[in-house]
Amino acid sequence: MTRRLAPLVELLGPALLVVAVGAVSTGVSRANEIYFLNALVSVAIVVAIYVFVGISGVLSFGQISFVAVGAFAAGIFTVPLESKRAVLPDAFPLMRLSGLAAGIATFAVLEITHNVVREWTKIGPGATTLPLVPETTGPLQATLGAVVAIAVAFAYQRSRLGRLLRASRDDPAAARGAGVDIHRQRLAAFTLSGALAGFAGGLFVHLLGSITTEQVYLELTFLTLAMLVVGGLTSLWGAVVGALAVSGLDSFLSQAEQGIHVGFKLDLPSGTRLVILSTIMALVLILRPSGLTGGRELRLWRR
Repeated sequence: MTRRLAPLVELLGPALLVVAVGAVSTGVSRANEIYFLNALVSVAIVVAIYVFVGISGVLSFGQISFVAVGAFAAGIFTVPLESKRAVLPDAFPLMRLSGLAAGIATFAVLEITHNVVREWTKIGPGATTLPLVPETTGPLQATLGAVVAIAVAFAYQRSRLGRLLRASRDDPAAARGAGVDIHRQRLAAFTLSGALAGFAGGLFVHLLGSITTEQVYLELTFLTLAMLVVGGLTSLWGAVVGALAVSGLDSFLSQAEQGIHVGFKLDLPSGTRLVILSTIMALVLILRPSGLTGGRELRLWRR
């Protein structure tokens, strides 16, 4: 019975946690609601990264480039028509590695995407802000978006393709010997991860209401990777827990940099947030490399 319920718990655990956060966000002020919604959108982004990085074991810095493409595409298509000519005057009227080499190559993908989006005003606002995007990502949309990302990731990792990719992560030589085409499996995961990241980018831009290229660049890349590492790189449960935990801490530190009362006045210097988050990530890598969840999925407790 426990074995039969395991897949259900593996899916419902992260999904119910996300739903609980979404439910709480409906009862707080608008000033605080934005932090909960940002956490839910972060879940969608981190789960998208997990689909490739967590299951394949290949480090990628390039997934945020898909978030950027999704965010700008969604933003440009939904800017009010009467304002589009003023906001986008130059726009068209109406686009086998592993290890360190893979990390460097995917970082190059991020750089290329960032520079194209920032410099090519034919497809976007360039280095300026894309404003007037409808703010349609509310508690319901953010919660459903995170749940959809979780469901897709769960279905993929339980599928034959996901298991083949996980086998290539755990023992590449044995996987090749069993006839697994590692390159093809990684390519499929990268494509699915990119699609989910683009979907999360659409949620992100409609949460903010405006966006610049810097908001989907290095800081978001390292912050979301930190979420995945802190939660547990090799599990969907770890991706969700890490995204919510680090996002909550990041929101608190952001407020602390502007001055916040927690029984006393806490006023941190600007930039402290990134220093603390980097320190926590380093400590997790040293003291608990498998993350808060140990890199394991949620399971029913058994005596």
